[in-house]
Amino acid sequence: MENRSQWGTRLGFLLAAMGSAIGLGNIWRFPAVAYENGGGAFFIPYLFALITAGIPMLIMEYTIGHKYRSSAPRSFKRISSGMEWIGWWQVAISFVISTYYPVIIAWSLMYTYFSFSQGWGTETSQFFFQDFLDASDAGVFGEIVPNVLIPIAIVWIIALFILFRGVKNGIELANRIFIPLLIISFLLIVIRAVTLPGALTGLNAFFAPDWSSIANGSVWVAAYGQIFFSLSIAFAIMITFSSYLPKDADITNNAFITGFANSSFELIAGIGVFAALGFMANQTAQPVSEVVSDGIALAFVVFPQIINQMPAPALFGVLFFSSLVLAGFSSMVSISETYIAALQEKFSLSRRASVAIGGGVAAIFSLFFANQGGIYLLDTVDYFINNYGVALVGLVEIVAISWFAKEINHLYEHANGVSDIQLGEWWKFSLRVITPIVLGYMMLQNLRYDMTQNYSNYPSEFLFNFGWMVALGAMAFGAFITIRKWPNDEK
Repeated sequence: MENRSQWGTRLGFLLAAMGSAIGLGNIWRFPAVAYENGGGAFFIPYLFALITAGIPMLIMEYTIGHKYRSSAPRSFKRISSGMEWIGWWQVAISFVISTYYPVIIAWSLMYTYFSFSQGWGTETSQFFFQDFLDASDAGVFGEIVPNVLIPIAIVWIIALFILFRGVKNGIELANRIFIPLLIISFLLIVIRAVTLPGALTGLNAFFAPDWSSIANGSVWVAAYGQIFFSLSIAFAIMITFSSYLPKDADITNNAFITGFANSSFELIAGIGVFAALGFMANQTAQPVSEVVSDGIALAFVVFPQIINQMPAPALFGVLFFSSLVLAGFSSMVSISETYIAALQEKFSLSRRASVAIGGGVAAIFSLFFANQGGIYLLDTVDYFINNYGVALVGLVEIVAISWFAKEINHLYEHANGVSDIQLGEWWKFSLRVITPIVLGYMMLQNLRYDMTQNYSNYPSEFLFNFGWMVALGAMAFGAFITIRKWPNDEK
C-alpha cells in the first residue's frame, strides 16, 4: 500500500473528518433532542456520552484505519478473516445513505433559490408537500417530479467531480472550501438570530435545565444516540479517512479535535435554531413549545415561516439553506468515499473506474427518491438504515473487536505509539463495557417500539419492503461479497 493516497496536510484531514461529522443532523436534530431531554441539563449526559463512547470509538476507528492502511472491509479482514463482512456491511450502509442524502441537498439547493423571493409563499407546509414535492401518500410513488430530479442531477455532477479528483485534490480541497464557508455562514445566522425580538425566550427554553431529567434513563440513551449518529461512527468513513493519514499522525489528538469540533457546532446550531424559534413564538404570540420541530419539517416548513417574518429575509434564507447545502455536500462526499475506496481495493480498479461505478450506481438509485412518494421512501429508508444498520453494525463492530478478536490491546498500543495524548484504562473500559451496554439497550428499545407499532403509521407492506428489507439487505450484501478473494492479499 506504499502508493496509497494521502492527505496533503493534517488540517485537510481534520476538515474532511469534521465535514463528515458535521451534517444535516447537527442542524435539525440536535437542538430538538436537547430541548426534549432536559434542556441545559441534557449537556451533562451528552458530554459524558462524548467522553465514554463518541471519542473512544473515534479513536478506535482512526487507529484501525491508520494501522491497517486500508478501506474498512480490508482493515477488518486484517484484524480477523471472519470480520471482513462487518466492513462490507458498513460500506453497504453508507451506499444506501448516499442514495437519499443528495435528495435533501437538492431540496436545500432549490430552497436557496426560493429564498431570494420567498418563493414558498405564506403557506409553507402546503408549498413544500404539494407545490414543490407534489407528494402522494406513503407507498404510492406516482410520477417523477422535475423540481427534485433536476437538482439531484446537479448535486451528483458536483459530487462526482470532487470524487474523481481524489483524496488530496478533491475531498480535501472541497472541505477546505465547504467547512470555513459553513462555519462563517452559520455564525452569521446565529448573530442575526440572537438579535431578533424574542430570541432570549427561545434561548431560555433551550438552555433552561430540567434537573429531574438526569434520573431518566431515556435521556441518557438519547444522549448516546445523538453522539453516536452525529460523529459518523460505524459508517466506514473514519476508518477510510484515517487510512490516508501519514504513519506519524497523532491519532488521539485528531479524535479529540474532531469530537469537540462536532459538538461545538451542534451547540452553535442549537443557539441559532432556538433564537429563531423564539422570534417566531414572539411574532405569533405562541409559547416556544408550540413552534419547536425537528428534521425535515424544521428546515423546509418552520424555517421558511421564520424567514418570512424577518428583516432582510432573502439574506437570512440564503445563508440558512446554503448552510444545509454545504453541510450536506461535505457529508455526502465522505459517505461516498467509503465504497469507492473499498471497490478500488477489492476489484483492483482505478480511482476513476471505482468512482464511475460506485457513484454512478448510487446516482441512479437516487432517482427512486425523485417521485411523488419520494419523501416517504426517504423517511422510511433513513429510519431503518440508521436504527437497524448504523446502530446495529456499531454494536457488532465494538463487540467483535473488544471481545472476540481481542484487538483492543493492540489498538491501544498503536494509538499510544503515535499520539501525544496517551490513552488510559478508561478507553478500554468504555469500549468493552459502556458502549456495548448502551448500544445493546438502544437496539432493544428500537425493536420493542417497531414490533408494536408502524413507524409514522406507514403501511406495513411499505415498511417491510423499503425499511426492514433495505436494512437486512445491507447486512446480507456484507456477507455475500466476502466470497470474492482480495487481489494479492497477504493474508
